[in-house]
Amino acid sequence: MGIIAWFKNRPAQFDSDRLSGAMLRAATEKAIMLTNPRLNVLPSCHARLAPVVGTAIAFLQEMVETLPGARPLATAIWSSDRALRAFFVAAADIPTALSRAENLRILFEKYPAVDEAWLLLGMAFREQQSLGTALHGAIVRRDVVQTSVSFSDHRAHICGRDEAELRRLIGVQAFEYLLAQALAEIGEDRVKRQELEGNRALIRARLRLLRQQGSGLGGMFGAAPAAASNASEQEQLAAMLRENEQQLEAVGDSMSALEMELACLQEVLANPQRYLRVEQKSVRLNTMNVLIDEASTEHAADIDFCLADLRGESPRQRAFVLLRCARAEAPARLINFDAAARSL
Repeated sequence: MGIIAWFKNRPAQFDSDRLSGAMLRAATEKAIMLTNPRLNVLPSCHARLAPVVGTAIAFLQEMVETLPGARPLATAIWSSDRALRAFFVAAADIPTALSRAENLRILFEKYPAVDEAWLLLGMAFREQQSLGTALHGAIVRRDVVQTSVSFSDHRAHICGRDEAELRRLIGVQAFEYLLAQALAEIGEDRVKRQELEGNRALIRARLRLLRQQGSGLGGMFGAAPAAASNASEQEQLAAMLRENEQQLEAVGDSMSALEMELACLQEVLANPQRYLRVEQKSVRLNTMNVLIDEASTEHAADIDFCLADLRGESPRQRAFVLLRCARAEAPARLINFDAAARSL
């Protein structure tokens, strides 16, 4: 199966309820194909990789299964739903965020009979301290250090026709994220090898020219370099070439490089917690999204969400929740009038 076919069949590649032999074989094959298909030439490649693929899938299954259930998302309930009021500054922000969800629009277009979709809403999460007032019993205290919470940059890239499909897709993308981290680490070794091989070619070419009459056309139209100078430069280049060969030998031949790539892939999949962690978080917020402690008598509500800690090549944190929304909540794609005007 080619890469395009793999992505077309992604939902079938991850079952959040169990780890079957077929799924393990398919996931192992995809790990090899998306990392480096040449890994197949290594002896017992599938057998060596399958155990760590199983480790990664088991980790992701547990992560997906423990995610809280999907909440309703609708503009009409924004004012009465304390969580939605925490996530969105205004009710109008909901259709704006959904209008940017290209996958959601495609899903509704592809399945006209589907009236409701499930999605993962990712958000930037920020805590900021400032001075404000706080109510403690009947006393209003001023210049109190407060922590305000904000959610922004709403993105809904993962969508499904039901919650089970959504969870499978989350598992698939999390597995692909792990493969991407392995590929990034492997890429560093590949770049080093390519640089060494490129330098070796340049050194050899320069050494070959010096062993001929002068440096290229310089020996034809000008004076040839002094013999001592020429010999000295040849010795320097020969030393550089020997050092280059030693570095390439340390990197290993092509089979050694493949072995190192497989070892890197095994290391990443055997330790998925190093690259991806999901924490269920609960914060007590007032209507201004300020953190309130349990002792306060101020009106507040507990807001639950998940926090994904991505620790790979580009570390970042994202808050997210699982939601379900009706077709009517997903407006048509917004038109960028500025961009349209520039194209005229």
